[in-house]
Amino acid sequence: MSGTDDLKRLQMAGLPPSVVLVNGSDLTPEPVRWLWPDWLALGKLHILAGAPGQGKTTIALAIAATITIGGRWPCGARCEPGNVLIWSGEDDPADTLLPRLLAAGADRSRCYFVQGTQVDGDVIPFDPASHMTALEDQARSIGGVRLLIVDPVVSAVQGDSHKNTEVRRALQPLVDLGSRLDAAVLGISHFSKGGAGSDPASRVVGSIAFTAVARVVLVAAKVKDEDDDSQDRRILARGKSNIGPDDGGFEYTIEQAEPLPGIHASYVNWGKGVAGTARDLLREPDAQTEETGEQAPGARQAAADFLLQVLATGVTPTKTVEAEAKAAGVKWASVRRAADDLKVTKRRGDGGVWYWRLPMLLTQVAQDAQLSNSEQVEQVGEQVADPTPSQPDDIEVI
Repeated sequence: MSGTDDLKRLQMAGLPPSVVLVNGSDLTPEPVRWLWPDWLALGKLHILAGAPGQGKTTIALAIAATITIGGRWPCGARCEPGNVLIWSGEDDPADTLLPRLLAAGADRSRCYFVQGTQVDGDVIPFDPASHMTALEDQARSIGGVRLLIVDPVVSAVQGDSHKNTEVRRALQPLVDLGSRLDAAVLGISHFSKGGAGSDPASRVVGSIAFTAVARVVLVAAKVKDEDDDSQDRRILARGKSNIGPDDGGFEYTIEQAEPLPGIHASYVNWGKGVAGTARDLLREPDAQTEETGEQAPGARQAAADFLLQVLATGVTPTKTVEAEAKAAGVKWASVRRAADDLKVTKRRGDGGVWYWRLPMLLTQVAQDAQLSNSEQVEQVGEQVADPTPSQPDDIEVI
């Protein structure tokens, strides 16, 4: 049952809600428990993102296959065998998902697919807002579930996927489910258009809440081979991690196999490990580098999209903006430059606390549309010539 349901139950019973506190001395520190060391953590939400055609679903199924057979991860570590749940709104289990799992060597008896919810004898589409408890009951009856794949993760959001509050609210039941089942949750998403050269974690389509709520963001992309410009190579990298290392990756290729006669499917062939940040590893050839002294246009644009979302509700403490930027994997230097581009007003309030707000025109646009398209941002930005009649006496030095 969700926190909202619990609150409604208390209200109907005429009982006032009370806050439950726990003293730090009553807690025992616990280490993060990893399913895939430093890549997938038990009880946590993860995002796997990338441009179309990079094999994101195939990668997720390769991970699932490894779990079902207790195989070895690309790093060489052995995985304990377990069951996997797959909730897909894009691919058919019989002709796409299961063949790929078999091509990856999966134990099909440990793979379970969410196909709907049975209500009064009828099977209706699975609704995460209403049927999460039923899914948990099924998972517990199976036992040993170690991974839940949600493809695409935006299917868990019933409201506007570009609004922070709605995304956070929608993802919380998924986060809670993973925690209660002690399973890793892996949501698949796409990159937004543009953003070449920016931090890959900041390019996840939709609200910044997707990357902020996830503890680890994995990114997949095709890049030019350093030794042969005519060849491309694919890399899976860590774009963000709040609980472990946030750099490094593995090369991979997408191969074809025939796991059963007449059944053809793709699978992942893992390559060598690579060092470096996701931004360095996945930088596109035409992206500007830090050595030039200039910022890649995509990084500033991603930061502008971030600010339009965070400041859409009005005046916001600077510390809140910083915290949200850190959680979303957006560099603070990019945020500051984007703030200048958008003519963000910075004022000091009571107690010396600094606050940011968008110009009135941009505030209205952000609230109405939750902009993420670069062309729209540029068009609106051109209209904001002088958003404030006078500058405040106290201007934050950034």
